[in-house]
Amino acid sequence: MQTQAATIVEIATFERAAGVSAEAFSEIDARVEREHVSQQAGFVSRETGATETGWVAIVHWATAEDAQASMDSFATAPAAADFMAHMDASTMAMTRYTITSRSLRE
Repeated sequence: MQTQAATIVEIATFERAAGVSAEAFSEIDARVEREHVSQQAGFVSRETGATETGWVAIVHWATAEDAQASMDSFATAPAAADFMAHMDASTMAMTRYTITSRSLRE
């Protein structure tokens, strides 16, 4: 499989729903990545991270259109229902950036 270069980075931050541990959410997050996000056209890579209550998902896309198409399909994706049920949607903030420079350690 050939890896495409990302031109878009999407950063979403939010808090987990009350009572949802980082460990439990990590499993749900992995499922939504495996069953939906990584299956979308233009998907390049995804990283996640956690704080005491918060979560960040950083997704690299080939194009802005690919990122938007994934977002448009997310609400009806079966794996997304469980993901959305375990996060506090009122705390979600998502921003997309066009990559303007790239540094890679070789």
